[in-house]
Amino acid sequence: MPLNTQPNFGEAGKRYFQAYSPGDDFYELLIDTHRDLNDDQSAMLNARLILLLANHIGDIAVLREALQIAREGV
Repeated sequence: MPLNTQPNFGEAGKRYFQAYSPGDDFYELLIDTHRDLNDDQSAMLNARLILLLANHIGDIAVLREALQIAREGV
């Protein structure tokens, strides 16, 4: 399965009036999750989130591609 780099946010059973709304919802959740954390705590949260999502994806080829694309943007 190739890495999907197109907008792909949504929530089962929820209808959105704007195509970007689900992405906005995720961004708000992410910011709220980091609220009141210091830099070290925020970095730890990011690391844990990456590992949780990587485990959920589970496909090493997809993860390899995602890491490569992310690295290219730095």
